Amino acid sequence: MLRRKVVATEKAPGAIGPYSQGNIVGDFLFASGQLGIDPATGELVKGIEAQTEQALKNVKAIVEAAGATMDKVIKTTCFLDDMNDFAAMNAVYAKFFTEGSYPSRSAVEVGKLPKGGLVEVEVIAYLG
Repeated sequence: MLRRKVVATEKAPGAIGPYSQGNIVGDFLFASGQLGIDPATGELVKGIEAQTEQALKNVKAIVEAAGATMDKVIKTTCFLDDMNDFAAMNAVYAKFFTEGSYPSRSAVEVGKLPKGGLVEVEVIAYLG
């Protein structure tokens, strides 16, 4: 039987569909992809840098709600509306992780993101 604990925080935008912000299974947090939505307004912030920063702030809020810190993130997936934004996204992304213990990462260009977002970030974190 799958034992999981749903993670939810008001410090990140609420789900815009039938999913949880995150699920803890065993010693792992699986966080749903986060867009650059300001949880206070429910609106996307403007520009790739601002959206990346907000998406990662949202991720951080979920990670912290699970009782962890960003240094416990072991895998990220970054979805970009346009791969030409990779360098700008990467520069902001680097501010959220510690050199020497960067998580594994995939970054892909997708056809379209929800709400017209420019970037979405999902993570897996180890909680043990």
